[in-house]
Amino acid sequence: MVTIQGNSVEFRFYKPDARQVFLVGDFVNWQAGRCPMQPVGHGEWAVRVSLPPGEYKFRYFADGQWFADYAAFGVEFGPFGFDSLVRVAPPKPSRPAKQTKTLRMPIRRPQTANVA
Repeated sequence: MVTIQGNSVEFRFYKPDARQVFLVGDFVNWQAGRCPMQPVGHGEWAVRVSLPPGEYKFRYFADGQWFADYAAFGVEFGPFGFDSLVRVAPPKPSRPAKQTKTLRMPIRRPQTANVA
């Protein structure tokens, strides 16, 4: 399972009998060992990484075996099996503050009568 908040991405993997789990993907050049996951209870493993906007491929590597995350943003067949996909969206541009329009009305002065 993948959760994204801005460019902070949390990866969670359920493997209760695992002794060691790594997140591996193109964002770490597919090098196992660079992104270890930590057990967080109830058989789940988790890690949070910061990724710039873009689309990335990844897998989990648990006790010498590869696993795809079918609950991610999709899967794609790669050279060694199915890779999971995650998409990090660019930040939304902030909207400028709404400007209020000032209406300029001509000032009418009351006419005075000439009193002689």
